[in-house]
Amino acid sequence: MYKRVVLKLSGEALKGDGIYGIDPKTVLMVAKEIKEAKETGVQIAVVVGAGNIWRGITGEALGMDRAQADYMGMLGTIMNSLALQDALESIGTPTRVLTALPVDPVAEPYIRRRAVRHLEKGRVIILAGGTGSPFFSTDTTAALRAAELDAQVVLMAKNNVNGVYNKDPQKNKDAVMYSKLTHTNIIEQKLQVMDLTAATMCSDNNLDIVVFNMNIEGNIKKAILKKVLGTIISGE
Repeated sequence: MYKRVVLKLSGEALKGDGIYGIDPKTVLMVAKEIKEAKETGVQIAVVVGAGNIWRGITGEALGMDRAQADYMGMLGTIMNSLALQDALESIGTPTRVLTALPVDPVAEPYIRRRAVRHLEKGRVIILAGGTGSPFFSTDTTAALRAAELDAQVVLMAKNNVNGVYNKDPQKNKDAVMYSKLTHTNIIEQKLQVMDLTAATMCSDNNLDIVVFNMNIEGNIKKAILKKVLGTIISGE
């Protein structure tokens, strides 16, 4: 099994049945899944998106300055991270939020050595605030932090999507799911796994990517144990 992982969670998965926002029951369910995975002995760093609150690219489409819209998205990831931290600690899992944007009263600043130390002490860390710069997605944040923290894999926990398909499974009933791919496949075929910057970073740093459905109970643990039904993306 993997020893240290970066778990990328979709922000939209935290809204439950709502249209927007944070559903505490859903967040608690996700926290229980992370705790179960943590009990295997793996070190877990989590990166949460903010699609349930705000997307920078949406703001740009509505005429906002892209950098301003992206900073709003980063603040959204901090809100999601604090909610997840609260849920994890309510079930006895020590957790630290480290953010690339300084928010001293509520979270620690992201410092690589500090993050590694928290992992070594058995804490779950949640990496908020994106990269701290606009124009980068939380997918890229996950890839960057995985490389920095010497993780072996980026676990892409998708909202009701089982893996990587040759075409959109929600629009095409004949879509076929891949069980294994290479980084080159992802980049050359422009498969919708993560943005190109993130995919290239994973390739350059020989990071595995596992794409799976986070809405199936036990899947985070299974992904860590390499037993999940999904798509594994690795080097050549």
